[in-house]
Amino acid sequence: MTPTDATAVPSRPAPFGPRSPAEVREEVRYALAEARRSRRREALGGDDIIGDALLVASELTTNAMLHGGGVTKFEVTLDDQDVRLSVSDRSQEFPRPARHMGERGTMGPGGHGWPIVCRLARDITISELRTGGKRITAVVPLAQR
Repeated sequence: MTPTDATAVPSRPAPFGPRSPAEVREEVRYALAEARRSRRREALGGDDIIGDALLVASELTTNAMLHGGGVTKFEVTLDDQDVRLSVSDRSQEFPRPARHMGERGTMGPGGHGWPIVCRLARDITISELRTGGKRITAVVPLAQR
């Protein structure tokens, strides 16, 4: 397989998209396990890289559920260099970090997910969907940066 060949790993059917970040993490783990069966293990990154992909998938899903009207679709695609995670939701509003301060001048709970995604992903694309809503695709490298 060349670096430009992407493999979409078949997901188990879910009628309305994933119901939780845990379901999305399970799909990412499943995709990586399937890829490891057919490729060299070291080509798919170490546990910290896999953890990055799982965290990005969780954060995108959580944001879609909290701020985007729910997840309408999730896709995970792998090639030799990257994991591509796509989460679609019902909102056309673009994500942004929350800036709210607590009583002591510290940042309160929430608002940390999008900065985490931006830090761990090599590339992020936000696309408006013809049917309404948006799709956010984050590319997480499988090798150390």
